[in-house]
Amino acid sequence: MAPEDAATERALLPLVYSELAQIAEGYMRRERADHTLQATALLNEAYLRLAEKGGEHGWSSKTHFLAVGARAMRQVLVDHARARKRQKRGLGDRPVTLDTSRLLPAVQGDEQLLALDEALTRLEELHPRQAKVVHLRFFAGLEEREVAEHLGVSLRTVSSDWSMARAWLHRELQS
Repeated sequence: MAPEDAATERALLPLVYSELAQIAEGYMRRERADHTLQATALLNEAYLRLAEKGGEHGWSSKTHFLAVGARAMRQVLVDHARARKRQKRGLGDRPVTLDTSRLLPAVQGDEQLLALDEALTRLEELHPRQAKVVHLRFFAGLEEREVAEHLGVSLRTVSSDWSMARAWLHRELQS
């Protein structure tokens, strides 16, 4: 990591730690009640993953730091779910339901988290910007205005991408 990147990271972390902690708490609220990870452990594991990669990210803003942190947390949860699923081989997959009163599917259980992650990976291949919008809105908890600013697109574009992505995910998760 270049000295200036390390200095930027050291300066950003205290400023965004509480926001990262809120993101981690939001993730854990959407998890099953008997989950073995706690929000603090999730945040710490995600931070370790970010630190391992060093200055690869080239932090461009606070929003960028939060988005990458949220992605790291998502990956920690997905890896955890995969490990649990390997231990519980033989259990059938349950369909993922879409709770329309919330932003995206109510993820309950490892199979649903893995199904959501697979669907988001497919969306990323087909429509990268829509996948970024989902990641920033749902996982990082950003408002549409913040997403538009981060991606350098109009608010209307973000709104459209968000609607299209939710419909696409709904269809994918129902099949």
